[in-house]
Amino acid sequence: MRADRLVSLVLLLRQRGRMTADTLARELEVSTRTVLRDIEALSAAGVPVYAERGRHGGFALLPGFRTELTGLNHDEALALLAAGSARGEQVFGLGPALASALRKVVDALPESHRATASDAARRFLVDPETDLLSRRLVTDDVPDATMVEVRRAVLAGRKLRIRYAATGRTPQWRTVDPIGLVTVRDRVYLLATRAGADRTYRLSRVSAAEELPEAAERPGRVDLDRIWRERSARFLSGGDHLTVLVRVNPARREELLDTALAVRAEEPEADGRLRLELTFQDARHAEWALWQLGLDAEALTPQSLRTSLRDRAAALAARYADPS
Repeated sequence: MRADRLVSLVLLLRQRGRMTADTLARELEVSTRTVLRDIEALSAAGVPVYAERGRHGGFALLPGFRTELTGLNHDEALALLAAGSARGEQVFGLGPALASALRKVVDALPESHRATASDAARRFLVDPETDLLSRRLVTDDVPDATMVEVRRAVLAGRKLRIRYAATGRTPQWRTVDPIGLVTVRDRVYLLATRAGADRTYRLSRVSAAEELPEAAERPGRVDLDRIWRERSARFLSGGDHLTVLVRVNPARREELLDTALAVRAEEPEADGRLRLELTFQDARHAEWALWQLGLDAEALTPQSLRTSLRDRAAALAARYADPS
């Protein structure tokens, strides 16, 4: 909405000082022409914004001007700023709203707290794009238009029509009753029902979505945390999932857990290694995950997995045997 954009423009100028029209356009995700029209509107409304000409010119506010916003205390603002330093822009498609909200948080601080809170927040980094081994985090790509339609239907309580591609199947249209959205490790899931049956859809597999006018059939109150736990338990107990008992070097623990579906049990051993009971998608998934760790992991059960790993190692050793 234009009113929100005008407020964001004023806050940007207050917090950063002089800014060019091009920079403002990038921050607000609009055209330069739109920024110039907004500047004119602010001037007409009595906001003391003025233009500075020349190579280092731009737009600025008269010194001392501030909007009247209710303040937060230092720790409250720091908590919000630290949370916003994560890759929250990727969550539920709310990136522009997050950026705008954080600008308002900073502006709401008392003058004496504003600089210190902003500096402190820069000293927190939550979920960077790579880990210490330079492995990039893999995130699901959900088109903005799809996310907006899904989010709108969830919040409005209306039925939703989605074009969904289940694993190994061609995309199909289906109509669901949305319950809520859940994000786990940068993957977004839609919890819904279809013809009364529970359904969980990974949004990266939804290629199109359409909010329908009919009201969704769902309870007025919802406990997403409970629903997610119940569906996770059903998921882990069904299908062809494989439970594996593993001994692993603690230094490789996180790497192994990143590949498993779930951890059922964990305990240290006398030699310093960890004994883990893990769930994998199937035998092929388990073999691939443990093969990556080489001698830092050992499958204890099932015997079929030990056999497949031994045969794979023997084949590799044979290939690199001394030809003499």
